[in-house]
Amino acid sequence: MGRNVGDLRKEYTRAGLSESEADPNPVEQFRHWFDEALAANLHEPNAMTVATATRDGRPSARVVLLKSFDERGFVFYTNYEGRKGRELEENPRAALLFYWGELERQVRIEGAVSRVSEEESDAYYASRPRGSRLGALASEQSRAIEGRGALEGRISSLEAEYEGREVPRPPFWGGYRVEPEATEFWQGRENRLHDRLLYRRGDGGWKMERLQP
Repeated sequence: MGRNVGDLRKEYTRAGLSESEADPNPVEQFRHWFDEALAANLHEPNAMTVATATRDGRPSARVVLLKSFDERGFVFYTNYEGRKGRELEENPRAALLFYWGELERQVRIEGAVSRVSEEESDAYYASRPRGSRLGALASEQSRAIEGRGALEGRISSLEAEYEGREVPRPPFWGGYRVEPEATEFWQGRENRLHDRLLYRRGDGGWKMERLQP
């Protein structure tokens, strides 16, 4: 039996977004909104949907955590041999989506993807808790396994193998950087007349335009 969820409606009344208020640089505008999401004590404000696609355009999406950002782009870490890693090797482009429902905001980012340097991946891996490092080493991400017990057995074996030693970053694990070519900031407004400001990168820098809701 189908279920109608059309009655789950709300009005968006918290804020607006005008061209005069927005920073001309989308990375700085993102920094401003991200700081407000942190100040609002949202649950995992750095959670983002990462959408990738195969060479022939079959899409997939999942939620991962943003780990850093600057003028070069937005960085997350993962297993290079998992599904998203394989798709990024075939088709090195991605779309990111941040949704901060309590603030009635979304940010969409699209761009080319490349691996971060070995040094960056090493530094971030070394900062992770030991258990997370062992987990990254144990998991053949996205591949089938006969049961939870098999995975826990791998962890136990690795704990014994690396007892008293540092856990090295495996060569199949590291970071990706999404270099933004287009970034859209969405602010919910009354009557679904939402504010949408789109930044596109051009030869002369960033161009901002308003999109209809």
